Amino acid sequence: MRRGGGELETEVADRAAPVVLRHADKLPDGGTLVVVSHGGTIRTTIGRLLGLEAHHWEGLGGLTNCCWSVLGEGARGWRLLEHNAGTLPEPVLGDDD
Repeated sequence: MRRGGGELETEVADRAAPVVLRHADKLPDGGTLVVVSHGGTIRTTIGRLLGLEAHHWEGLGGLTNCCWSVLGEGARGWRLLEHNAGTLPEPVLGDDD
């Protein structure tokens, strides 16, 4: 459904997911890609990367301000490791302790 004359969610995913994939493909082994965007764009892109049908994307829920999601790529494709997280996991990456 178009909201306020804007893009359909599937159009957003059609535009955003290939950009994420293109940059992810350029990462060195073990590299991390950080994507910053609006919550709706992140949700639809995650849904597309996970291979979910568009009518299931709403089930992911939106992202709260200043929160994030973590995806990992496995042997069978992308996996959602965290969603709408607001605290750092333990141990903190890059911590020398």
